[in-house]
Amino acid sequence: MTSGHHRLTAPLVDRLDPQPVTSSSLVYQGRVWDVVSEDVQLGDGGHVTRDFVRHTGAVAVVPLRGDAGAEEVLMIQQYRHPVGVFDWEVPAGLLDKPGEDPRDAAARELREEVDLDASTWHVLVDLFTSPGALSENLRVFLARDVHAAPAHDFVREGEELGMPTGWVSLDAAADAVLAGRVHNSIAVAAILGASAARQRNWESLRPADAPWPYHPAYR
Repeated sequence: MTSGHHRLTAPLVDRLDPQPVTSSSLVYQGRVWDVVSEDVQLGDGGHVTRDFVRHTGAVAVVPLRGDAGAEEVLMIQQYRHPVGVFDWEVPAGLLDKPGEDPRDAAARELREEVDLDASTWHVLVDLFTSPGALSENLRVFLARDVHAAPAHDFVREGEELGMPTGWVSLDAAADAVLAGRVHNSIAVAAILGASAARQRNWESLRPADAPWPYHPAYR
């Protein structure tokens, strides 16, 4: 007895195909993001209304050091009020400067959050953080050959003030994810992505300037 589902023969790839929006309105204007309501025509699926957070997009960085097979990743711990948790994350930040190259934004966040620069950059993974609720596109970069950043005038405040940081082996980080001790979705994707890429001898890595058509600002 079969399930009736067919085996995919074409490459597994998300289809970029925005459906027609017949109306759009601002529901709530927030401090950082807005909530919008849009009427969408889905063809055979009919006409639907969807409320979601309009998001600028973001970047994240996996800073990696150490010998082959014994790599360590730098993690930060930050309070996230919506879930009431001091969660472990990788450095990340918003793409809120119009026209800024994503890799440059990632390098800026690495300097501002953990005082590091890196000489070798690649794209690790791209993801939608919560595509049913917000429009955020996020690109995770792998940063290797890390070193101390020059002095800068960025002042940490709010949740970023006094953040604990620490190097942990990539294997231990992956174990923490799979054991349910690390919950941040970006960190989960970043750590497991780095672990999988290492198993492939880093051959899956893309150039730091790889195309990013799923983000509207970079099509």
